[in-house]
Amino acid sequence: MGRVSGMTTGVRRRMGVEERRQQLIGVALELFSHRSPDDVSIDEIAAAAGISRPLVYHYFPGKQSLYEAALRRAADELAARFLEPPKGPLGARLLRVMGRFFDFVEEHGPGFSALMRGGPAVGSSRTNAMIDEVRQAAYDQILAHLGIDDPSPRLALVVRSWVSLAESTALIWLDGRRIPRAELELQLVHDFAALAAVSAAYDEEMATLLVRILADEPLDGPFGDLVGRLVELVPAMAKVPAQRLR
Repeated sequence: MGRVSGMTTGVRRRMGVEERRQQLIGVALELFSHRSPDDVSIDEIAAAAGISRPLVYHYFPGKQSLYEAALRRAADELAARFLEPPKGPLGARLLRVMGRFFDFVEEHGPGFSALMRGGPAVGSSRTNAMIDEVRQAAYDQILAHLGIDDPSPRLALVVRSWVSLAESTALIWLDGRRIPRAELELQLVHDFAALAAVSAAYDEEMATLLVRILADEPLDGPFGDLVGRLVELVPAMAKVPAQRLR
């Protein structure tokens, strides 16, 4: 997305109602992406759009309604980041999805953080519903990649837990970015495999699914990388006294 200054190009041209609304949504989303929505005023939005404050209110009743419209656009865009052709190993697909997810997180950092953590500007039932839509879209996409229409309770728990983990990991990462982004993207793919493996230890259906997934994974893929890292830990684990592992 371009900078706000670039979005004012040509705004002196008379716009239709819907065109002006879309322009204001784009301007607001750009500002919300760099600062918390609570810190952005209608005056700033009007100035960035090259129009007067009263004209903003002509198209939107208030900042909350404009924020909700911007959130709707952002939510649709974020949900689209989870779309991935169902071809090739699952690990590589998930890694590409995580790359696009973190692209969005970087582009909309403060706004993403304010949205997911909640606050006065995001407390309405409509905004909460949009957030839930994004989570549901991510959940549905992962099930589609697994080829599952009717997930078992354990699989549903694994997928929803992973979606929540990706969200919370992104929020923590934004607060300082102390871990390289590429490492976190790979770690989250590994986390999915780990969650599935733990569940497989307790459930035969999950074990069958995990075996099917791993059978299609190349040794140099994300899941193969995880297995290699775990194998490297085996010698160290062997030195731990057996009683400490019980």
